[in-house]
This record gives sequence, structure tokens and C-alpha cells, in this order.
Amino acid sequence: MPRVGRNLSAREAPVFEAVQSQYLVPFDGSFNVGEAPTAPEDGPDKKKATNALRKRIKKMRHLQDMLYAQNEWSVLLVFQAMDAAGKDGTIKAVMSGINPAGCQVHSFKKPSENELDHDFLWRTTIRLPQRGQIGIFNRSYYEEVLVVRVHPKILMGQQLPFIPPGDTVWDQRLKSIEDHELHLARNGTVVLKFWLNVSKEEQRNRFLARIEEPEKNWKFHPADVAERGHWDDYMLAYEETLQSTSRSWAPWYAIPADDKPYMRLAVADVIVRSLESLGLAYPTVSATERAELQMWGHQLETEE
Repeated sequence: MPRVGRNLSAREAPVFEAVQSQYLVPFDGSFNVGEAPTAPEDGPDKKKATNALRKRIKKMRHLQDMLYAQNEWSVLLVFQAMDAAGKDGTIKAVMSGINPAGCQVHSFKKPSENELDHDFLWRTTIRLPQRGQIGIFNRSYYEEVLVVRVHPKILMGQQLPFIPPGDTVWDQRLKSIEDHELHLARNGTVVLKFWLNVSKEEQRNRFLARIEEPEKNWKFHPADVAERGHWDDYMLAYEETLQSTSRSWAPWYAIPADDKPYMRLAVADVIVRSLESLGLAYPTVSATERAELQMWGHQLETEE
């Protein structure tokens, strides 16, 4: 059973609160994966969506500049999805206007031996963004309650001294993730999580394109087809994960992924409005500092 989010007092709650969206996963555990759309009901055409995305990117560039200069907040963008949903392409398209000096992307695949010598949150924790930075996780610690849940034999190789019986291990990990994200939020990290919700039929079409189009052959992996056999198990794992960890301080957004231009616009819109909600501003200087700046300016203007 999903865990309903705890009620935090005003004193306990982080400053950041999720911006509203039709794709915001509710915080009360009521999310139903079967009711989540994989395509927009009435979205803009490709040209309009692309133009709108360009405008969001321009806004994001300015907001990132203030985020970096203010050096108080950090932003963590988490992307999870089934294979071929478009995580890589979305990150590339949405973040195309961002200053790379203030942004880092990390992809998480099979854990290394060194990573397995630590708790399951360690390898992502050491890659969290510092203040003023945007960090992007292409897959994340959520793999530990998604892929590992669908393939529980993976637990046998994680060198754990004890594995709780039944679903207890997943409940414990979901609770650890919720506590982890609350800690981040209380310390100034804005956590935005995007589940790119692709349909099984659209995934099939994209796999076929990877086989049929030479420039996409490198993307195809036979194991991806094998994973389709676990589709229902993955949907169940995603449903409970999103139910249990979508919180006002670390929201999930279930974004329709069958229409790539619309998906990218929807993601960019949430990011821009979330940044705008922070009240970012360039640092100001005191009267004394202003006078000193003017002195240095005068010296530079009059030097021979």
C-alpha cells in the first residue's frame, strides 16, 4: 500500500512548494498509472510547441543566471521512464540554452563494485548539485525501487547483511527516499521529478525505428525488448513509487511522452515556473560597496 504524505507544520515544511500542473502527481497516494495520459488531449502542433519551448528556454537561461549569481538555491531534476520514452532527447532539448558552467548531467546505470560497497543513496548523493547549480539525474536512486523491484534477484548482489521479507524492503527504501528528499528541500535544493509516460505501443514503434533506421541502430539493445515482458510489473512499481514519494517539496510530474515536442514543452514549463516561484534576484551591494565600485570605475576611466 502507498504511504500517504505526512502533514508538516509551517515550521517543519520546506520553503519550496510544487507549482501546479495538470500532470502533477497528487500527494495523497491516489495516483493511478492507468489513468495517466501518454499523449495530450489537445496540445499544440509541432511548430507551435517548438516555438513555445524556445521561449521557455530563453526564460530559463535568465533564471539560471540569477540562480548562479544568488548562490542560495540548488535545483535537482530527476528523469525516470521506460526505455525509449525520450529522457536523453528531452534533457538535450530543454536544457539547450543553459550555461554548462552551472549545470551537470549524471546518468546512472548498473552500480559499480565501489558503489555497491555503500548504501543505495550514496552514489547519487555524492553527485548532488551545489548551491547555484542545476543537477540532472538521468535515472536515479529511484532505480532501486523500480528495476530492482521488478528484478528482485539484483538484491542478492548488493552485499546487504539482511533483506527484509516481502514488500518491507521496498517500503523501507521509499521511506528513505522521502526522508532524503525532505532533507534536501529543507537545505535549499529544489527537487523536481519527471516520469516520462510513454505507451507500450509507442515504445514498440520507437524500437522498430531503431532497428530500421541505420543512424539509430546504435540505440537498440535486445535487452530492451526483453524488458517489455515485464511492462505490467514496471507500471505497478511506478504507480506505488509515485504514490509514495510525490510530495509538495519534491513533486512528481507524470508527463505524456508519446508526443515528443509536447513532452519537452511540458517539462520546460514546470521547470521555468518552479524557478520563477523562488523569487530569484541578482545580489545587491550596500551603499559603501557602491561607493567603492564607483571609485574603482573612476580609476579605470582616468588611467593613462
